[in-house]
Amino acid sequence: MNEILTHRPRIVVIGGGTGLPVILNNLKNRNVDITAVVTVADDGGSSGTLRNYINVVPPGDIRNVMVALSDLPDIEKQLFQYRFRSDDQFFAGHALGNLIIAALSEMRGGIFTAVQELSKMMQVDGHIYPAADEPLELNAEFSDGTFLSGESEISAAGKLIKRVWVETTDGSHRPEAVSEVVDAIMNADQIVLGPGSLFTSILPNLMIDNVGEAVMETSADVVYICNIMTQRGETENFTEADHVRVLNEHLGKNFINTVLVNNKEVPAAYIDHQKWDEVAQPVKHDFAGLQAMGCRVISADYLELRDHGAFHNGREVADELLNLIGRTNDGC
Repeated sequence: MNEILTHRPRIVVIGGGTGLPVILNNLKNRNVDITAVVTVADDGGSSGTLRNYINVVPPGDIRNVMVALSDLPDIEKQLFQYRFRSDDQFFAGHALGNLIIAALSEMRGGIFTAVQELSKMMQVDGHIYPAADEPLELNAEFSDGTFLSGESEISAAGKLIKRVWVETTDGSHRPEAVSEVVDAIMNADQIVLGPGSLFTSILPNLMIDNVGEAVMETSADVVYICNIMTQRGETENFTEADHVRVLNEHLGKNFINTVLVNNKEVPAAYIDHQKWDEVAQPVKHDFAGLQAMGCRVISADYLELRDHGAFHNGREVADELLNLIGRTNDGC
């Protein structure tokens, strides 16, 4: 893709968890056309409770993305994010936004239509697409030959994950994304994966057949934002190349074009491992391994230290993503 863009750059960000809203919030107001494709395989916390009771697509990741892209005043976004106290027995632990999304999903007969309507109400600047219009179940095979179902169970198992896949909750058919998701990917100028949990936030989206196929077939630059820290139960002792290798193996093709790598050292004494109990250690560098898989490697200081944890600096990452679009269209 070396033509001069005649439209706002179209960026599709695929993932879930806490990393996705950070990137979206910093891409917002950058004169880009943003589409967020959000996992629907979460089964923990308030999302998991609602899913178990009313079989709704887990709303937590969608709620956070909606707030990140909303133009509503802060007080209204805070209300949407409000989580009831644990001593409120009926609503204990539920975020108000989760209840609203669940209610509108029932009213409209599906999560996709509900999210489009709620996006208008929330004055969302961009597009938010659930990866599927029904709840999906994440499954994993571990290196010891055992199997588990459920995102939270898989993460808590503490075993080396060999592969993951998704199924519909009743197993009656193969999961499929709605056409809007596929069209967004195929028409994008840039696809962004991450940052986020490799096996439980990013891969559940790509394991939907038509989503994975679209990501492999699109002419857009596919960018992977590599995690700064490894994650217990998922990527312990992983290098950056290990992350990309897992992605490529799951789709059966080397499809990652560009990898953003943090090169700023994380102070060992800074991380509160009790507070961030899923964090293990900084991801190890393996630039040669990335290049061997055909990846362009961009290494820079993307680190933000806050709240005794290591996070991506959303502003720096957003700047880099926009720079990449410029380089791509200059034929670089």
